[in-house]
Amino acid sequence: MTDLADPFAQAATTAATLRKLADVPDFDVAVVLGSGWQSAADAIGTPRHEITLSDISGWPVPAVPGHVPSARYVMVGRRRVLVFLGRVHLYEGHQPGAVVHAVRAAVAAGCGTVILTNAAGGISPDYRAGQPVLVSDHINLTGRSPLAGPPPPAGYPSQFTDLSDLYSTRLRALAREVDPALAEGVYAALPGPHYETPAEIRMLRTAGADLVGMSTALEAIAARHLGADVLAISLVTNPAAGLTTAQLDHGEVIRAAEASATQIGHLLASLFSRL
Repeated sequence: MTDLADPFAQAATTAATLRKLADVPDFDVAVVLGSGWQSAADAIGTPRHEITLSDISGWPVPAVPGHVPSARYVMVGRRRVLVFLGRVHLYEGHQPGAVVHAVRAAVAAGCGTVILTNAAGGISPDYRAGQPVLVSDHINLTGRSPLAGPPPPAGYPSQFTDLSDLYSTRLRALAREVDPALAEGVYAALPGPHYETPAEIRMLRTAGADLVGMSTALEAIAARHLGADVLAISLVTNPAAGLTTAQLDHGEVIRAAEASATQIGHLLASLFSRL
């Protein structure tokens, strides 16, 4: 898939469509769910409106198993929450502008907070399958950036974005108020779709990575560029390659995520009241 011709204009157009379909002036929080996380969306709250993404012109529609091509508008307390039940990835043939379209549209629709979730392999020996981990930082090994190319149009921030506090210290502290047992770790983003080799996992561990996956980093960069506060939560679905004798399998990843996603949904719902 080619990249969006004018990604910022397309995001603004999509934002207007989302507001119109949900019949709201704007949204407050966006949540992007990872593989197998639909029960997390159910736990966040009852949707006031469900939007089929293929009905929105120009929307890159999720097609990978475990990713649902729809978005929900949910009221949680006083917060208007926009929940995306899936995402698209570089490995599907999408370009960075398409991969980050949902978060750009969400911020254009008013979301000052973006929460990203993913299913990840655990590199740290301290992690267990089914454990949620706050992302404290990332290592972007995709070789891509959503800010590469021509400068953003007038009125947008510079593409030379400071990522020093990419994963908000404040939001991570709020998440730990909800669940003091939450661990933190560094997420390594690779392009996929194949899983990593044991040698690559040893390299990542040496580089300081605790988690590994195929998403999140580009979305986080795009959201932070537009001024949103970003929180990311990885659900450890399996030990990474070389750390287990079990064969890595996408179906197992989805099943592991489904088994723990409801817990994460309740955590997110509790977090919204603290924002």
